[in-house]
Amino acid sequence: MTPTPPPTVLIADDQSDVLEALRLLLKGEGFSVETVESPTEAIARAEVRDYDAVLMDMNYTRDTTSGAEGLDLLSKLRGIDGRLPVIVMTAWGSVEGVVEAMRRGAKDYIEKPWDDGRLIATLKTQIELGRALRRSQRLEAENRRLSPGLPDLIADSPSMKPVLDLMERIGPSDANVLIMGEHGSGKEVVARWLHAASERANRSLVTVDAGGLSEGVFESEIFGHVKGAFTDAKSDRVGCFELADQGTLFMDEIANVGPKEQAKLLRVIETGELQRVGSSKMRTVDVRILSATNADLKKDVAEGRFREDLLYRLNTVEIHIPPLRERREDITTLAMFYLGHMVQRYRKDFTGFDPGASVAMQKHEWPGNVRELAHVVERAVLMAQGDSITAEDLGLGGNVRANTQVEDMTMDDAERFIIQNALRRHDGNVSEAAQTLGLSRSALYRRLQRHSL
Repeated sequence: MTPTPPPTVLIADDQSDVLEALRLLLKGEGFSVETVESPTEAIARAEVRDYDAVLMDMNYTRDTTSGAEGLDLLSKLRGIDGRLPVIVMTAWGSVEGVVEAMRRGAKDYIEKPWDDGRLIATLKTQIELGRALRRSQRLEAENRRLSPGLPDLIADSPSMKPVLDLMERIGPSDANVLIMGEHGSGKEVVARWLHAASERANRSLVTVDAGGLSEGVFESEIFGHVKGAFTDAKSDRVGCFELADQGTLFMDEIANVGPKEQAKLLRVIETGELQRVGSSKMRTVDVRILSATNADLKKDVAEGRFREDLLYRLNTVEIHIPPLRERREDITTLAMFYLGHMVQRYRKDFTGFDPGASVAMQKHEWPGNVRELAHVVERAVLMAQGDSITAEDLGLGGNVRANTQVEDMTMDDAERFIIQNALRRHDGNVSEAAQTLGLSRSALYRRLQRHSL
């Protein structure tokens, strides 16, 4: 695997001693650093090279106190690349200037003289968020270019690579696929992707919640009925199998289908023949079956709740989707993806997620998986009143490893757990968390680095 390149930071300040101090500090933390002494040079560099972040002073030699030059530079940098994280520095502590900078798109601010730990943590957080946004946009563009009809798949984490590899191999085939995963993990997205990648893509994809149909309704919905077949059959009805003829039928919650319905499904899948309810006419269909469940069907077979022969027909190939808590590398990218969609839907404008929100998302267990993340981001977009999404806007409540017993942990695990809880309680504010823990801010930063938090 190609190693991740060091993050590149452009520093703009008109004081050479400040530039050198920052260069040495960041170089020691593994950053690749370039320095410039004027807004003109900063703009020239940004126009010809991509940076992971810009750290820029608000005041320069032409106007040393108002911050006007810095605001002008900030606007121009955002015009060159709206995704570029820009962090402003000021020695004057002007609240009005900082507020205006954040309004114009700055991601955070640092006061001079700076705290090394806070500066490094701020840069790392904003670079991570910026890279996630770029990954999300790149993946969207690749999906559109390489496979124009395919739904967006945000899956950069190592645990998703074998899933994607398998999908690419079986997508073009006619193989029946059983998609397994927890509620909200993205089973329907996988089904839509598999259909769009197949030679049936120009035909129908019919979706049905098979487990949600009562016994009396199941046959009518799945196989159709003719007029007069039962009291409410006022006209002929085409069932899901016929609607999906030459295309794909996606049956969700397949484990909840009853025994009688399982037998009828098996017959149609084996023979490709069906009869509408109330009709003696045999109809032939050609359908690819994609099914999904969060249950352990092999256990259900062993306990007599699911037909083994039907399982064999459904799971020519099995795809297991890991829960979101096992693919944490995708959380920020997915959040940025949904944020982009929600701000368009609700006509809002946000600069992104603040550091506290990023920490909260990484620490949350996501029992509702990707669906929960999408809902959380949508709610935050509706509720947020500032320029960026905060941890409070997300409303996660913060149940991180709630069942964990400290007495069963190692010393390192316990310290990590306690620090995570403190950060969560204070929405990622390191100063407040340090005060709660009885530590200096620099001491807490050292522990954050040691535990890779």
